[in-house]
Amino acid sequence: MKKLKGNLLYGQSGGPTSVINASAYGIIKEAKENNDLIEDVIVMRHGINGALNEDFFFISEQDEVDIELLKHTPGSAFGSVRYKIANFKEDETDYVRLLFLFQKYNIKYFFYNGGNDSMDTCLKISQYMKYVDYEVRVIGIPKTIDNDLPYTDHTPGYGSAAKYIANTMMEISCDMLAYPKGKVTIVEIMGRHAGWLTAASHLATVKGFGPDLIYLPEVPFSIEQFKKDVRRVYGEKQQCLIAVSEGLKNEEGMFISSTSALKDAFGHFQLGGVCTKLSQILNNEMRITSRSIELGTVQRSASHLQSLTDVNEAIEVGRQGVRYAIAGVTDIMVTINRISTNPYKIEYGKHPLSEIANFERVIPPEMINKEGNGITQEFITYVNPLIQGENTPPYVDGVQQFSIMKQK
Repeated sequence: MKKLKGNLLYGQSGGPTSVINASAYGIIKEAKENNDLIEDVIVMRHGINGALNEDFFFISEQDEVDIELLKHTPGSAFGSVRYKIANFKEDETDYVRLLFLFQKYNIKYFFYNGGNDSMDTCLKISQYMKYVDYEVRVIGIPKTIDNDLPYTDHTPGYGSAAKYIANTMMEISCDMLAYPKGKVTIVEIMGRHAGWLTAASHLATVKGFGPDLIYLPEVPFSIEQFKKDVRRVYGEKQQCLIAVSEGLKNEEGMFISSTSALKDAFGHFQLGGVCTKLSQILNNEMRITSRSIELGTVQRSASHLQSLTDVNEAIEVGRQGVRYAIAGVTDIMVTINRISTNPYKIEYGKHPLSEIANFERVIPPEMINKEGNGITQEFITYVNPLIQGENTPPYVDGVQQFSIMKQK
């Protein structure tokens, strides 16, 4: 195995999570332990845009306390981005710029921390660098609260988001139960094509304080059946708590609601507002008082409810990525492979980027009830280990302490 000496370039991309910075921490700590090969970790500000703009953080210039606080800091401490680079055979502009900067800063390791689209970026950069015969080892570090990356049991970020959703649904349920006759409350949860997050609301139901009905993108949504389901539950309980995915689609495959016709750089429609639309249907067509709650970005930023399991695994995928890279491995995403559920045991592996980029993993049918409005025990068995443990944040004067990275 050829030893490769140089700098490691790292970036964060796509939607943040409450543990993405824990992966950065793992990469940084493992890189420092291998400083005979990795001279410094250079971090792109706002993902790949930071490289194109020569806008960097240098970890060698950061305070150790801020590096340690990465384990507790939500969001993207170095900034994120949604930027799609073209195929280099169609437009080489970005790649020529990247090659210049890779040479200027002696970048021999490239790490990108994100979801499906980020793995696509990794793959394209690796293919170009091979094309121009520049040696660099490219590693994808998984991250997404959506839990929709293939070839991995789950993704860092999901466990903490699931924990937040379960506990928040319990709190909403308790608020509803304060009155003898309540409203129908519809809670909208993130999830464009995969309902992993919305399904996590069933963890609250198992504890006696959760949604009566759950609707996922994997099941075509019928408004008429929805009204029948609500009428039945409301007739029995005089209240009804519902969890819906933002990406609900009708039988024709059209989104039930979206905030606009705008798309991001990867062609994804901006979603949101499905809970409001469904609430209006109940109010206007069924004369049932309802309210809508859109959880929004707090699902991915609630660091005070981090799962300790999630934090530890996020750190370890970062560390494992560095180990693979210095051992000569390239063009892979680090994976989490479940060995057993009870007791919960995993091992870390790798999978080629070429088989991961732009593929999405949805909830399998056996985890959804036959009526299409609830979750089965198979899902609970799967998800329960991922939300275990608390990563209690440090507080000063009653508020959490977060990392602040410094630039020149």
